[in-house]
Amino acid sequence: MRAKVYVTLKKGVLDPQGKTVHRALHSLGYRDVQEVRQGKYFELLLPDNLSAERARQLVESAAREVLTNTVIEDFRFELEGL
Repeated sequence: MRAKVYVTLKKGVLDPQGKTVHRALHSLGYRDVQEVRQGKYFELLLPDNLSAERARQLVESAAREVLTNTVIEDFRFELEGL
């Protein structure tokens, strides 16, 4: 089973890297891009015999405790292979 964890900055948190990418896109002609927000992506490989409920608990705990700075970041995840 594979978990995909997406970590993004909370709304209202300044994103200088996103602003830099946004300016670069505009300078390259991508004028329709209105905003860029950067984030992080993690893949966690879990045992196939893990129950769906246990997998959700494990991934949520790992994301909240290790992968995310919950003061400034939000996360969401998907489980594949259930």
